[in-house]
Amino acid sequence: MSETHAPARGAATLHDVAREAGVSLATASRVLNGSTRKVAESYRERVDAAAEKLGYTANLSAQATARGTSAIVALLVADIGDVSFGRLASGVVRGAEEAGFIVTIADTGRDPERELRLVRTLRGQRPRGLILGVARKAGSDSAALQNELTALAAMGCHVVVLGEGEPGQRSISLGNRGGAEALGAELAELGYRQAVVIGGPEGLRASDDRIGGFTAGFTDGGGTTAAVRHGATTRDAGYAVARELLADGLAEGTLIFGVSDLVAAGIASALRDAGRQVGVDIAVAGFDDIPTCRDIGPGLTTVRAPFDDLGYRALRAAVESDWQHDAEVPLALEVVVRGSTPRRDG
Repeated sequence: MSETHAPARGAATLHDVAREAGVSLATASRVLNGSTRKVAESYRERVDAAAEKLGYTANLSAQATARGTSAIVALLVADIGDVSFGRLASGVVRGAEEAGFIVTIADTGRDPERELRLVRTLRGQRPRGLILGVARKAGSDSAALQNELTALAAMGCHVVVLGEGEPGQRSISLGNRGGAEALGAELAELGYRQAVVIGGPEGLRASDDRIGGFTAGFTDGGGTTAAVRHGATTRDAGYAVARELLADGLAEGTLIFGVSDLVAAGIASALRDAGRQVGVDIAVAGFDDIPTCRDIGPGLTTVRAPFDDLGYRALRAAVESDWQHDAEVPLALEVVVRGSTPRRDG
C-alpha cells in the first residue's frame, strides 16, 4: 500500500494568526508589526500565542515598503577582525536591543569600491539608520557614495558618520587628537625626549589626528618627534616598520608611538625579536586600550578609548528623529601608563 502525504503547507500568514487568535486582522497587525496604537493585553497575549504556535514571522520587506523604513540599522566597519571595531559593534547592538532594532553588519575590507556597493545594496533594505564606522581619508568620499547617502537620507534613513561628517550630517567623534595630545604630554613628563611615530596611510583622518595630537603634546612637553613613518593600522604593519627602524638604528631611550594598539603590538614583537627590551631599552605606546595589550608583558601604555560607548551613541543618533549633536557630551578618553613606558631619569 502506498503512503499518502498531506500537501506541504506554506508559511503562516497574518490572516492565519488573526484567525487562530480569534481577533481582527487589524488587531493582529498592530500587535505583530509594532504599531504605536494600544491593544488590550488579553488580545496581545492571544496574538503572540497564535503567532508562536503557527511559527509566524513578520515580512520585514513588506513592512519596510509600507512604512518607508525598516527596523534595521546597518553598520559598516573596515575590518570586523579588528578588536576596536568589535567593541564598537557591541555598543551598537546594545543600543539596538534597547530601542527594538535589528543590526546588520558588513565589512568593507577598507575598500572604497566595496563600501559603495554595500551602501547601494543596503538602500534596498530601507534601513532606519546607517552607521559608517570605517576609517576615512579626508576628501575620499566619492560623488557616487555621496549620491547613495543622499538617496538613503531622502528615504528617511539617518546616516551617521564616526568622525567628522559633512555639514548637516549626523556624526559622533572620538576625540582622537585630544587623547593623543594628552598621551604625548604625559610621556614627555615621564622624561622621554626622542620619539618616532608609526601611523596609518597618509590622509587617514583618525591616524592624522592622533599623529598631530601626539606631536603637539610631546613637543610642548620638551620632546622631539624625530620621524613619522606611515603604513597600515595593523599589527603586521607595525612589525614591518619597526624592523626598518631597527635596521636604521634606534638609540636606547627612544619612544615609539603606534597610532593603534595593534600597531604598537607589532612594534613590541619586532623589538623582542631583535633582542631589545620593551620599556627598559625602547619604550612603546599605543592608542585604543584593547584588552589583549593590558595582559602582555610589560603592559602597554595607551589611551583608553570607549568604543562601546561610541557605538551606543551612534545607534541612538541613527534611530532618534530628534537627535541633536549639540546635546552630546564629549566621550572621555583616558591616558593609561603601564610598564612599556617607565619613567626615565636624567
